[in-house]
Order: sequence, then C-alpha cells, then structure tokens
Amino acid sequence: MNPKNFILLLLPLFLLSFSEGNAQENLMYPKNEFRAVWIATVVNIDWPKSGTDPVEKQKADYLEILDTYKKLNYNAVIVQIRSVGDAFYPSKLAPWSKYLTGKEGQAPNPYFDPLEWMITQAHNRGFEFHAWLNPYRATMDLKTEALSPEHDYFKHPEWMIKYGGKYYYNPALPEVQTHLIAVVDEVVRNYDIDAIHFDDYFYPYKITGQNFNDTESFKKYGNGMKLDDWRRLNVNNFVKYTSYSIKSIKPWVQFGISPFGVWRNKSVDPKGSDTQAGQTNYDDLFADPMEWMEHSWVDYILPQLYWSLDHRTASYSKLIKWWSENSKNTAVYIGNGSYKVNADSDKRWNNPSEIPNQIDVTRSYKNISGNAFFSAKSFVNKNKAVTKLLMENQYKYPALPNVVPNSRKTVIDIPTVCSTTNNENSCTYTLNYPLESKVRYVMVYGAKNNSKIDVNDPSQIIDKIAFTEKKDAINIVIKNNLLDPNYNYAISFVDFYGNESEATLLNTTSQTNTIQSPSNNENRQ
Repeated sequence: MNPKNFILLLLPLFLLSFSEGNAQENLMYPKNEFRAVWIATVVNIDWPKSGTDPVEKQKADYLEILDTYKKLNYNAVIVQIRSVGDAFYPSKLAPWSKYLTGKEGQAPNPYFDPLEWMITQAHNRGFEFHAWLNPYRATMDLKTEALSPEHDYFKHPEWMIKYGGKYYYNPALPEVQTHLIAVVDEVVRNYDIDAIHFDDYFYPYKITGQNFNDTESFKKYGNGMKLDDWRRLNVNNFVKYTSYSIKSIKPWVQFGISPFGVWRNKSVDPKGSDTQAGQTNYDDLFADPMEWMEHSWVDYILPQLYWSLDHRTASYSKLIKWWSENSKNTAVYIGNGSYKVNADSDKRWNNPSEIPNQIDVTRSYKNISGNAFFSAKSFVNKNKAVTKLLMENQYKYPALPNVVPNSRKTVIDIPTVCSTTNNENSCTYTLNYPLESKVRYVMVYGAKNNSKIDVNDPSQIIDKIAFTEKKDAINIVIKNNLLDPNYNYAISFVDFYGNESEATLLNTTSQTNTIQSPSNNENRQ
C-alpha cells in the first residue's frame, strides 16, 4: 500500500450493541485478557541462561523470550528482578545479582542498566512489565562466603533467620518491613514499570522437623496473640503498607501477588476448597489472600494452580471454581504450570490439550480474566504441539491486558494526526500530544473497506505501538507490510491504567465506515 493515499477523516463514533453471535465469539476470542509469562532469574531458570554469558548473548536470549511470546499473542511479562536479597538493577539497597554477572556485587561489563533495558524492550513489543520481587528470601544456600559485603546478611545479620538450608529476612521485624518497602519504592520511583509482583514465598514452606526460629521476636512483638495469627498479621501489614506506598508514588502501578493455589483445605475450614493439599497459604505460609482482597490491598490476585484439570488431591477444575466464588474487590488471574508439560508424573500433562483446556475453563468464569504461565522456557523452542494449538485456537488473536481494577475511566484525548511522513518501508504519523491523559500505547486496527471497524474485535488488531514522546507531538511508525490498500484503519490511545480512548478513523477509500467504541473490558468484570 502507498501510505500517501491515506486521507485522514474524523468520523462520528457509534456505539453498537453486541449480537448474541458476537458475544459468543467474544468469549472465544476476548479483546481484553491477561496473558502473562513468568521469566525466572533465580538459579538462571529462564534468563540469563548463565551469569557468565556475555552481555550481548544475555540480551539476545531475553529478546528471544519476548519475541516467542509476542508471536503467541501474550501481553505481559513477569520478570524476576530480586530473588535473594540481590538486584538486577543498580540499587542503593542491594548488590548486583550473581545470576546476572556471575559474582554477587559485580556490575555488568560493559555496563548497562538491565532493568531499564528490559522494560523498554518489553514495552516496544506491547508487553506490560511486571517487576517480580521475592522480598523475604535472602539466600538460596548457606555459602555466605559467596555473598557481597553489601548483602544484608553482613549489613544486618540480626535480620536473618536460618531455615531449610537458606537464610530469610525475619518478617516480624519493623525495620525489615521498612527496608523491604524501601526496596519496592526504589523500583517504583526509578523505573517505568506497570506492576510490582510478589510470588508465593512469605514465611517459608514448612519442613518436617525444623522450626522457623522467630521466638525472640514473638516475645517482643506478639502482644498476647497466638503465634499463627501474629505471623499472618506480620504478612498482612507488609502487604498493606507496600500497597499504600506504591499507590502514593505512582497510582497506575499495579500491585499483584501470586499465592500458592490452596487457601485452606475444606477438612480444616468449611470455607476452604475441596482439596487435600499438604500445605496451605493460611496455615503454613501465614499468607491470607482473602484478607488482601477484602481490603483491596492488591490490584490482582494470581493463585498458582499448577495441577491438571482432574488432579486427585488438588484439581485445577475444583480450585478455579473456588477462587471464582471466593474472590472480591480485585482482578483474578490464574497461574498455570506449563513447566509440567511432558515433564511430570501426572501423565495428563503429556496431552497437548491440557493447557488449552485449562484456558477454556478459565474463560468460563466471568470474574476471572486471564492466565500466567510458569515458566518462560516452557514454550521457547519446546512443546510445539501445545503452542500450535494455542496459536490456532485460544490465542489466535492478540488481546489487551485488563484495565487496572477500580481505575476504569474515560480517556479524554483522542488521536488527531497532525502530519504524515512516508518512506519506502513505513509511514510515520505525528499525533497531537495528549493533554489530559498519560498515554502508554497507540492501537492500530484494520478492517476491509466494506466492513465496520470494531475495536472490540481482536481479529482487527494490527499493531500496538509504544510511542516516542516529543514536546508537542507523538510519532508512531506503521510498517508498510502491515498496511493493505483494501483496508480501512483506525487508531486509539491506551493510557497507563489500560483504558482505551475513542478511535480515529484513517480511511483509504471509503468514507462511510464507522467504528465500534472500545468497551474497556467491562464485559469481563
């Protein structure tokens, strides 16, 4: 297509009701759905493949992960940037991670800021970037001689508790909570992230015959409470004040937690799930997701349901129903164990349809709005029978992440094209700078000339562009190979909360096309 043929038209936007058929297709191919992958850095699970790899290889390996999941139409990456009291970014509060550079405390060489680079690369491909921190785990082993002098083990030995061959921060100490919130604040202030993410490690999983020795702290701070209740209070306070701090700095940054998949077993509590889990959030990890949701301390909850649909003691089918019935005040996504595909004693994972079927079950619950998969290496040049099914069915079309809960609002700014510059390979549109909204992306939609552009139809998504800001304008570049002379095109803004503006029609020939207004995923909430 010759972009010079574009004529800019600003047409009235008409809100049309969905037909029943469109509603059915919307369930099969939702426009808004969280599709995330965890990129684990601890012990080099996913990335970097080795802390001693050259920087250029590490970068290439990271981009391979992004490009793989971009082709699979995922829209969020959850990247582990702190796993054992360390950092994948220059920090005043923690040493450089050995999983990045081979030696704790050693900076990358040649020097660069890995976190800033990773965020930029993710945004350039249309991904949300969720910064994943493991707050309480201080080490993966007892080899303290390998730690940097800047590690908290040396700076604050009074904060540490040895348990199960590792060291942990003592969750009971006020100074530990203050420090860990400062760690979060440093990331939120300094980086253009979309979310802070905690996983399931609060108090450590119990080990038979071992005691987590917080006796002195309990004597000092227990205030007459039962030990279990006191420990849960420590976690709740940390979650609460972390949430308050994030929102006070950047209200659009989400706070999400991915707890273990079982809150409590029904045998212990009638409100619990019909499961026989050996350990549970409430009783063993002293984490209470019900409390976090009750008080809206988290924007999303992402329970790890790493079992097959019909698992004997903890089935995906029963647990997703329980989470659907017991969640409130927050977005709910489900964590899926893609690491088990063709690699688990439960032979159901040998069926390529297990993950696709889990996604279908997830979509059958209106208040559950997506999935995340552990971990990234599962689908990078592996398990191609599964990814083929996803690309042909569940993830056939792109989807936008959901609007941040309780942040749905009208995006007042609407794209207006100020000028167009053509070259051999692309067309650059200079848009008006949004005055009222903090805009993250420009969406590009396309439909055949005789069809209505429906921005709620994910099959019409052409591109999602992270724009480069200038003082008075925004430049977006659309590659010529994405444009077709028989199509009409429209563009819209997406703000930092995930809200989408009304769309502006870019029309090649027809001047009678209309645009369905964005729904901003209200149908899924």
